[in-house]
Amino acid sequence: MIRSGQGRAARQRYREMAPVLNEQSRRRFVALEARALGRGGVSLMARISGLARSTIYHGLLDIRHKVSAPAGRIRNPGGGRKKKPIEDASLVSDLKGLVEPVTRGDPMQPLLWTTRSLRNLVRELAKKGHKVCPTVVGALLRGMGYRLQANSKTREGSKHIDREAQFQYINTQAKAFLAAHEPVISVDTKKKELVGNFKNNGREWRRKGRPELVNVHDFIDPKLSRAVPYGVYDITNNVGWISVGKMSR
Repeated sequence: MIRSGQGRAARQRYREMAPVLNEQSRRRFVALEARALGRGGVSLMARISGLARSTIYHGLLDIRHKVSAPAGRIRNPGGGRKKKPIEDASLVSDLKGLVEPVTRGDPMQPLLWTTRSLRNLVRELAKKGHKVCPTVVGALLRGMGYRLQANSKTREGSKHIDREAQFQYINTQAKAFLAAHEPVISVDTKKKELVGNFKNNGREWRRKGRPELVNVHDFIDPKLSRAVPYGVYDITNNVGWISVGKMSR
C-alpha cells in the first residue's frame, strides 16, 4: 500500500520534471515512478500526471524490453497519425472548390473568410468521398488564409430565384475582363454616419480620461443630415478613391 508521504514525494518530483519532459521521456519517467511505488503506483501516477493507464503500461513495457526511439526523435519512424492532406491528396483542392465561389473579403487584403459553416463543408466533402471532421476542415481553412466570420447584413431584400446565377455570371465576366487586361471596378457604399456631435463607431487617439463628449440621443440634425461614404476600386491597377456624399431628410 502506498503511503501518503510517498504520494506527495512522487507528485513533487513529477512537478519538478514535467516542464523538461517530452512525450517519450514523460511516459518513461512516470512508468519508473509507478514501478518504484509498487502496487497501486500506476493508478496514482495516472492521477498525478494525467496520462492514461495504458500509456504508463506502455512505458513499463518500453523499460522492460529496452525499447526507445532513435536519437533525435520522440517516436519511432512512422509513429503518429499522418496528416489528412497527405492521406487524401485531393482534399485541399476540393475544399478550395467549395469555399472559393462564396468567398467574401477586402480585395486589398490576403486574409479571406467564408460564409459556409464547417459542418456544411464536411457534408459536402463527404459527398465527394472525403472522410474528414470539422476540426480538420477548420485547420485547413486557417492554413489557406481563411478566418471565421459571422453572417451579418450581406443580403438585401428577398432572395430572387436567379440571384446566385447573377453573381456567378458577374464573377465569370470579371475574370474574363481581367484576363483580357480590361478594367474591372468595384463600387462599395459604406455605413451611413451621423454628421455632428454624435457617437459614431470607431476610436481616435486622445489623452487618457478625456474622451470626446457627444449627445446622449442620436436624433438626426436636420441641418447636417447624414454622411454617405462610398468608394470605387480598380481591381486591375490596384487604385481607387473614396467620396463622401450627403443624404438629406
